[in-house]
Amino acid sequence: MDSLTEGHERMNLEKVVFGFFILLALTLNFGFFLGDFDNPDHHNVYELYAALVVSLIATVLKFGERTQIGAVLLAASLVADLQLIAAALVWGIATQMTDVGLNSAVMASIVSLSGGALLANLASVTILIVETVGMHR
Repeated sequence: MDSLTEGHERMNLEKVVFGFFILLALTLNFGFFLGDFDNPDHHNVYELYAALVVSLIATVLKFGERTQIGAVLLAASLVADLQLIAAALVWGIATQMTDVGLNSAVMASIVSLSGGALLANLASVTILIVETVGMHR
């Protein structure tokens, strides 16, 4: 062992990428969720799209885990994905397939669905932190 790594674990790039995408999924989702619940001007479609794409990437990264905690992380990620997909579908249907548009009721539904995803992402981050703290004890 060289002197730089003596007494210290080497940083695992895979875990850094994994943690990065879990945290990014949470923060993008939070950014979309933040604002007046029913005001379309406070919720950007591109932010919802980014939250969904990053959430899907985080889910794919969780497929390699074979532990019980990994299974719970994957389940939480799948819940977040489903919530964000549903939110994107509601947005798309309201704006592209009907004359309803983004009225306050539709926006409230979209934001509510993203709120469910936010809770699932928060659960993932909490589990990741607890697991990380437990590994160093």
